[in-house]
Amino acid sequence: MTIQVLHERGCSNREIARQLGVDEKAVRYRLARWALGAADGRADKPFLAEALHEVIAHWLERAATRRGVNLQVLHEYLVAEHGYRGSAKSVQRYVRAKFPPPKVRTRRRVETPPGAQGQVDWGEFPGVVVGGERVDLHAFHLVLSHSRMEAIVWSERADQLAWLHVHNEALRRLDGVPAVLRVDNVKTAVARGAGPWGTLNESYRCYAKGVRFHIDAARPRTPQDKGKVERRIGVHKQGFDPRQRAWDDVEQLQAWTDGEVARRAERRICPITGESVQTSYEAEKPHLGRLPMRLPEPFDLVQRRRVGLDATVRFEGRTYSVPFPYAQREVEVRGCARVVQLWADGKVLCEHPRRTRGRLLIDPRHYEGPSTDRIEAPTRLGKMGRRLEEIAAMVPEQRPLDLYAALAEVAR
Repeated sequence: MTIQVLHERGCSNREIARQLGVDEKAVRYRLARWALGAADGRADKPFLAEALHEVIAHWLERAATRRGVNLQVLHEYLVAEHGYRGSAKSVQRYVRAKFPPPKVRTRRRVETPPGAQGQVDWGEFPGVVVGGERVDLHAFHLVLSHSRMEAIVWSERADQLAWLHVHNEALRRLDGVPAVLRVDNVKTAVARGAGPWGTLNESYRCYAKGVRFHIDAARPRTPQDKGKVERRIGVHKQGFDPRQRAWDDVEQLQAWTDGEVARRAERRICPITGESVQTSYEAEKPHLGRLPMRLPEPFDLVQRRRVGLDATVRFEGRTYSVPFPYAQREVEVRGCARVVQLWADGKVLCEHPRRTRGRLLIDPRHYEGPSTDRIEAPTRLGKMGRRLEEIAAMVPEQRPLDLYAALAEVAR
């Protein structure tokens, strides 16, 4: 075909042979066959897949109702179920010759109303110079789907604690919570599987419940599901790449990034409103959910525990006290970076230091207070117990020299 096209354009046989790197006799031979109208004998050979025409037709009909036709999958099916001995290429040639091309599948363009959705994802920036060293940084992007306002938070890690921390920082910058966050299928968001059929990470699920947003995992291999955040990450890498200069620390980089985001929001135009992104964001803010008075402390482990009659729970090999009104109830125990938080009724009941050398952490205040309709208050400390607490709270220089005599006075 190349020889034929070049010949029709007026190229000489010698020039065609030189361009294609073949002998001039081969060019003359092909042109002579073309002039005589000779056909390629291979075109009349029967297809090996012809014997399975009905099977292939049925498979293609079923595949058309699903996501699309994958001829490699068809070949594997024919080999496994019908003992087909031909190659995948032979199946492709047969389908293209005997069946019409599949219909073009269009996509519905959907624009979400104000406050309805945000999209989040990581951007990777290896080799950023921070403090005189090259480090690999992660840029967390949260983009509001309606106004296109974004928040970018830098992190040196991408583990579970960092994942929740950057969420807190991004939501603070947006000063509100969208109803839905569409996320990628990272393990910090989806523990097993992918997309709507995946199993959410338990820590992230509890975090979303506390902050009051719904997690919407994007379908695998469909980047258009979160195209707004994907586009902003691409612009970030091209427009204000942090690798163009050196930084004293990550805090300096974060302050510069916040300034760049604010400046660009004034210049960018929101395609929905026709106004600037900043103006559109100000109009969207009333539709965002309120930030909690206290955003959850980032945590990498969460478990449900039943409080014992002694108002304690077990977690990571240690025993922690809980306010006694929650005895015999289930509470949520969260392992944060430095503390263990105990949650119930949508609030933090108490905190204890995490991973201490001591195995028993008791707060006496958890046993004080009046009885409730369900729980009888623990027996109050007697005089002896209160006196022991007072003595224990004293600095050593103020403690009685004769401890037994001091306690005996109470006993009289």
